[in-house]
This record gives sequence, C-alpha cells and structure tokens, in this order.
Amino acid sequence: MKIELKKHLIPLCIIFILTSIIWIFNKVIYYQYFYLLFGLSFGSFFLDIDHILYWLVLNPNLEESKLAKVIIKKRDYKNLLKLLESTHKSHTSLIFHHSTSQIILGLTSLFIFTSSDNIFAISFLLALNLHLLIDEAEVLFNKNDSNSSLAHLQDWLFARLPAQLPLKYLKHYVLFFLLLNFVFSLLLIKSAI
Repeated sequence: MKIELKKHLIPLCIIFILTSIIWIFNKVIYYQYFYLLFGLSFGSFFLDIDHILYWLVLNPNLEESKLAKVIIKKRDYKNLLKLLESTHKSHTSLIFHHSTSQIILGLTSLFIFTSSDNIFAISFLLALNLHLLIDEAEVLFNKNDSNSSLAHLQDWLFARLPAQLPLKYLKHYVLFFLLLNFVFSLLLIKSAI
C-alpha cells in the first residue's frame, strides 16, 4: 500500500510545490494554499471509493465482498486497506475507473478549469484526473507481460461497453489524457494568479 500511496502522492506533491512557488511570486492569498492542498489530498483518494462500491454494490456475492462487509462493520480500516491492496488489480468493472466516466470527468474538468476560480474544485478535479492517469499508465507500461497488461487495461476501461477500443490505440488514449492533464496542471497554476 505504501507503493500505491507514493505513486499517487509524489506527482501531487510536485504539483503543490511548483504551484506554491509560482504563487509566492505572484502574491496569491495564503488561504488558497489550503484549498489547493485539501483539494489535491481529497481528490487523490476519492476514486478508491470505487473499490468499496465494487464490493458493496456491483459484486456483493463475491467472497472478497463478504469479507469487506465484515471488515467495514468492524471498522477495521487497516485490514480493509490490506484487502484493497491484495484485490484491487482484479477489479475491472468499476464505475469511475471507466472510459465513459473518464471522458465525462475530462469534459467537466475542462469546463470547471476554464470557467471557475475555485481552487478547491480545480485541485480536486486535477487529482481525480491524475489518479486515473497514473493507474492507467501503471498497467499500460507494465514490463512483465505487455500483451496481458494491455488486455487488462482494455477490459478495465471498456467494461460494460458493447465494443472496446483496439489494443493498438490504448497508448494513444492514455497519451491524450496525459496531455489533457498537463493542460489542467497549467490551468491550475494560472487559476489563482
């Protein structure tokens, strides 16, 4: 789980530090930093709720789902994190980790980034987008077995759709969202100036 935390927190820390440095020179109001930090922090973990929905709503009859329900009732969050760590890679039919949700999130983010100056909303949406992108890139660039990784990413992104994007275009799909996230990062930096 520490590796998962590092994967998601390091890019957000870099964004926070770079944004803060630029904001210092532009004399941005001090409380904007709190909104930035809270939005990035909350957004980086918000999509993990998807796995709880997978257990409780989408697949409640699985053995791991029954175990998750027991752990949640006991409020044993340490063991819930351990269960999540051991099973999250097998969850392919998630609600928010889906291409349709990612496209809707991208469009919503573009609208908010260009029409709002709410730093919390902007940083929250940036963190959501980066969370998805990091998860996709991890699977896409898995060196162990490239073809099975691509097939896993394809199953994960296009679950519940009648047609899937061909494997040869998955890198282009992820690259598009990488560029979009770069633009979002620049818009975040500019938003409070």
